[in-house]
Amino acid sequence: MPRVKRGTKRRASRRKVLERASGFFLTKSKLHRAAQEAVEKALRYAYVGRRQKKRDFRSLWIVRIGAATRRCGISYSRFLDGLKKAGVTINRKVLAELAVTDEAAFRLLVDKAKAALEKAQ
Repeated sequence: MPRVKRGTKRRASRRKVLERASGFFLTKSKLHRAAQEAVEKALRYAYVGRRQKKRDFRSLWIVRIGAATRRCGISYSRFLDGLKKAGVTINRKVLAELAVTDEAAFRLLVDKAKAALEKAQ
C-alpha cells in the first residue's frame, strides 16, 4: 500500500474549517482542533435554530391572530372553528398578516366565521 501524506486535501479541509470559524473567540478561530469542535457545535445550534424559528413564528402568528380576534369579540379557537365550518382555508401566516395590515378584511373573515358558527348551532 502506498503512503499517502494528504498534503493539499488536508490543507483545504483545515482551511475550510478555519474560514467557518473566523470571528470565533481566541483559539477557536486559530487552532484547527478547537475550531473544528466549535464549528461542529455551531452547526448543531444552527440546525436546531432553524427548527425553533418555525415554532417561534407560528406562535407569533397565533398571538397576533388571537389579539385581533379578541378585539372583534371572539376567541381564537372559536374563530378558527368558524373559518373551518365556513370552508375558508387560510393559513395562520396570512391571517396574522391580515390582522396586522388590513383590519377591514380581517373583520370580514371574523364575520364569516361568526355566521358559520351561528349556522352550525
